[in-house]
Amino acid sequence: MRRNSRYVMLVFVVLAFAKAYSQQTPLPILSREEAKSLMLQNNYGIQIAENEENIAENNQSLLNSGYLPILQGTAGADIDETDSRTEFGSPNDPADERRDPIVINDAETRTYNAAIALNYTLFDGLGRLYNFKRLKEQYNLSQLQARETIENTTVQLMSVYLEVARLTENLNVLNETLDVSKNRLTRVEYQFDYGQVSKLEVLNAKVDINTDSVNVLNARQQLENTKRDLNVILNRELAVSFAVDTTVTLMNELRLESLLNQVNENNVRLLQTASNVQISDYDIKTARALMLPRVGLTGSYGWNRQENPQGPFFPSNTRQSTSLRIGASLTWDIFDGGLSITGIRNSKIAYENEILFKKQVEQEVDRDVANALGNYRNAVAVFELQEQNVITNTNNFERTEEQFKLGQVNSVEFRQAQINLLNAETSRNLAKYDAKLAEYQLLQFTGQLLNIVL
Repeated sequence: MRRNSRYVMLVFVVLAFAKAYSQQTPLPILSREEAKSLMLQNNYGIQIAENEENIAENNQSLLNSGYLPILQGTAGADIDETDSRTEFGSPNDPADERRDPIVINDAETRTYNAAIALNYTLFDGLGRLYNFKRLKEQYNLSQLQARETIENTTVQLMSVYLEVARLTENLNVLNETLDVSKNRLTRVEYQFDYGQVSKLEVLNAKVDINTDSVNVLNARQQLENTKRDLNVILNRELAVSFAVDTTVTLMNELRLESLLNQVNENNVRLLQTASNVQISDYDIKTARALMLPRVGLTGSYGWNRQENPQGPFFPSNTRQSTSLRIGASLTWDIFDGGLSITGIRNSKIAYENEILFKKQVEQEVDRDVANALGNYRNAVAVFELQEQNVITNTNNFERTEEQFKLGQVNSVEFRQAQINLLNAETSRNLAKYDAKLAEYQLLQFTGQLLNIVL
């Protein structure tokens, strides 16, 4: 008897907890577009990709092109202190007096200079032209790489978001199942009191309530864990709670066909390979530029001032001068030991590799699109079948429930119909969100994932 009362108390606590949870204030709904906006603002991987894009943007500017001249200024000052002693030899005429030595201490010589020099390359074999174009193409490539990061993160985001939605609907189904089990327990207890059923029916109902309560607790914990996973992707506090939109609308076939026709123009992997081919082409032309002469202009303007102290024979003096120089230079590596020829050959091989890699990516993208399309259509078909299965199991459960109330079926048959409906509804939820995720993956391959309303 004591063990039975303990069991009843445990069931009461679980039911009270479930009821209290269901009466909480409704959580704010986080829509898919809001989640995408938060991801674009906060996600670490996207921020890193955007910084890499900013570096490439700086590199492709005119300041990094080599087209601007180099202007250099120099200045200097020197101070030289000298101590000197000048002695004179004996005079030729004995009557002349010998001159005293001349001693000069701390004689300072000061020199000042300043200059400005200009160097400009008029022609370098068109090397800087193709290098400039290469930097611009690298910036375009960095934009595509950032876009690929955003697309991958968006699919990851939607995968977790849809999982939260699926677990939310599963939790609702499990709560409904628990309510049905509670009503069943109430009914069989009344029937037991009037001697219509045995004690075994009551115990079976309590066991099923316990099982359903455990399922609710596990589903709720799994839902909370998945919400934290979503908060990590959004880079916000893990404790932030929210609800998600469980509405799913699948794309119609006509729009899907129009998107599939634009894969070659929009797929980010194909665009990246095309950009790499163009960069390799510029590398060949840059390497060829080393075979041509280089013409440059130089110019400088200088100012010099020198202050000389008094010497033994000369008074102090100051000397100042300015200079202006303009020149031109021609440099041509007629033969550089074969380095240029080797560079051109290697650049051509790299270009051929990029062409081969482009063909490989084209084949892989065709396969990925075909697989994604097949997966999507199969997922949609499974979802439609699961919806029909839910309708069938709902009708079966309702009829079984009526017969159970009339005493025409036992508790085992009733429980089996309840479990069949539960499995059908959770399978329908899984199929629904699998179909939506397959749609997102297909949109990524078509290059349109970021252009649609999620």
